[in-house]
Amino acid sequence: MELPQFLPWQKEMARAWLTGRNQFAHAWLIHGLSGIGKQQFALAAAAALLCESPQEQMACGRCSACQWVAAGSHPDLRRIRPDAIAALEGDDTQDDATTPKKSLSREIRIEQLRQLHHWFNTATHRGGFRVAVLYPAESLNMVSANAILKVLEEPPQNTVFLLVSDTPDRLLPTLISRCRRLPLSVPSPQTAQQWLIQQGIAEPHNWLAAAGGAPLKALALSAESDAACPVWLRSLVTALAQDQEADTAGVADALEKQPATVWVDALQRWWLDLMLVAQGTAPRYYPELAPFTEQISLRVSPVNRAELARWLVQQKAVSTHPLSVKLFIQTALQRVILACQSSG
Repeated sequence: MELPQFLPWQKEMARAWLTGRNQFAHAWLIHGLSGIGKQQFALAAAAALLCESPQEQMACGRCSACQWVAAGSHPDLRRIRPDAIAALEGDDTQDDATTPKKSLSREIRIEQLRQLHHWFNTATHRGGFRVAVLYPAESLNMVSANAILKVLEEPPQNTVFLLVSDTPDRLLPTLISRCRRLPLSVPSPQTAQQWLIQQGIAEPHNWLAAAGGAPLKALALSAESDAACPVWLRSLVTALAQDQEADTAGVADALEKQPATVWVDALQRWWLDLMLVAQGTAPRYYPELAPFTEQISLRVSPVNRAELARWLVQQKAVSTHPLSVKLFIQTALQRVILACQSSG
């Protein structure tokens, strides 16, 4: 393991925030767009809070505390996250090793918090901070959320809780009220693209656009796909722009090989691009499809734009468990094609 570091776009804010560490609130809700590095921020902040010789508010990387954090063995640091996420991160210690991977919990369980009772109520190892990093906060179920709420109502001495969330509106209002909010902003496109280039990503502009401006999500997408714009979407949009019959069979075959949530999300993003282009605004997600998207938008009525947008939102809600995958795909493609063929 390595010592967690703040990402380039986080450092200035982190230094200003950590300057007040001696008067820190006992709980912080770190939130913002998915894929901008909130979890990394929280872990780097934990390292900085535990560091015995901080340099410009950051972890020095040389003291005993930093070495323990890097090794994952600091006695005053705990990461509270679902077993499924712990396994993905290479840490299977939270759960029984005999439990099948696909059966691992995707929620933070009440048992995980009960196991921390002794840790919360003992003195810190070196007389400094104790830090609990909890992510994602949305994975708290009702029972575990109430359990952490009780801890926050009477916080242990010298303990800082860092809760990470993509969607704080999904959390209990009482839980949010016990935390100071720390919103993290999306980095500028220039900063994000430069970072992606340093990670070896070609055409960072397209990957960043496909990820909605979130650099870590763009990096993950580039590892999963060969192109920022899905091949099936390019094929569909190109045919529609040229008023040709789309190869729905080929597109459907491609869509059957991936989760419905993924391709419905891609359709939603492209349709938003079409709505933006229709209003004279540049597309947000798939700029490489801009000429085709603009051509299609000229013949799609405002009514059809709005209706399909609403319909796609409805399909996103059921895309995790479609009754019939093939029928779901065929219906979605037919709706998109009909909307794009309309005029007026």
